Amino acid sequence: MIDMLNQLLTEHFPDYSDSAWIILSVAVCVIAVVADLVARSTISQLMKQAEKTKILWDDVFLNSFSRPALFLIWLAAGYWLIQLFEQNFAIEVLGEDNPLPKLVPVILLAWSCLRFLKRLEQVLVMPDRMKKPMDPTTVGALGRLLRLIVSIIIVLIIMQSYGYSISGILAFGGIGGIAVGFAAKDLLANFFGGLMIYLDRPFKVGDWIRSPDQQIEGTVEDIGWRQTRIRTFDKRPLYVPNSTFTNISVENPSRMTNRRIYEYIGVRYDDSAQVLEVIKAVKAMLRMHPEIDQQQTLIVNLDRFGPSSLDFFIYTFTKTTDWIRFHEIKQDVMMQIMQIVEEKGAEFAFPTTTVHLSGELPELVKESEGN
Repeated sequence: MIDMLNQLLTEHFPDYSDSAWIILSVAVCVIAVVADLVARSTISQLMKQAEKTKILWDDVFLNSFSRPALFLIWLAAGYWLIQLFEQNFAIEVLGEDNPLPKLVPVILLAWSCLRFLKRLEQVLVMPDRMKKPMDPTTVGALGRLLRLIVSIIIVLIIMQSYGYSISGILAFGGIGGIAVGFAAKDLLANFFGGLMIYLDRPFKVGDWIRSPDQQIEGTVEDIGWRQTRIRTFDKRPLYVPNSTFTNISVENPSRMTNRRIYEYIGVRYDDSAQVLEVIKAVKAMLRMHPEIDQQQTLIVNLDRFGPSSLDFFIYTFTKTTDWIRFHEIKQDVMMQIMQIVEEKGAEFAFPTTTVHLSGELPELVKESEGN
């Protein structure tokens, strides 16, 4: 490029002065500006066309490689300006043995790959772009792992280009890994605990989880490589090391299929004749209730003789799993049970105590009252 401009300048201006390198520098800058404008216009047109298609990869590819391509134009312009500076002032800036010019395409390619992985990670979880969006937790984990691999590879390539022995580094890494493993066993335990969460997927971001073994309950906000952030129901953040989940039981209520109504109702012993009618009416009401899942277990039976009541229980499941809606349905069921008990001429039992007096005590009470 520079030699061509020099040749053209020599042919048309044979008496040009030593300051002609300024003209060449301006020409390089003008070419870079024109190339940048043309590239931006081309990319913009391609992006508009890509948005109209149903193909997933075209706009992801353009988004990923557009900015590195524009950056490459100005890198090339900067490289040519450095060559002009070296030729005019006889000063070596880069040098013939400098590997940086050869590494620039590799670095730009790695940058493009990192942008591609990041953009793809965003697209794969979009319901408007994917027929079956992938799990955000799994996609995020795989994206982090792939970006880490690309970063390590580019660092090793750069080190090799500058004369560092990769084999020695890898050997040192193998030996040092044992020492690091002992020194950072908790860190590694958390890392592999996070890996197991990503692979087994007992929960994902947005799930409500709790542990009967520890006081852990809330909504999962983030699953990192070292710890998981849980927002408790009082809106406090709870940070749990990932290794904890390998040693405790975790319940995921977010994946329940139904919510259960399990309640005891007690009526008076004086209403024993109406108990069977009440139970039949309650069971019929539950059978007809539109929010009760008839495919699940439904039980209404007299269960026990309480201290002051005849207790029967209801055991059934709602169709919804929403917490607020569930309580609305439960309230409606309990209100209808109250109405049924009243319609059948029975009453709810209250805790009562009956005292039986025997012997001469009643006579003494009467005498005391007479006096």
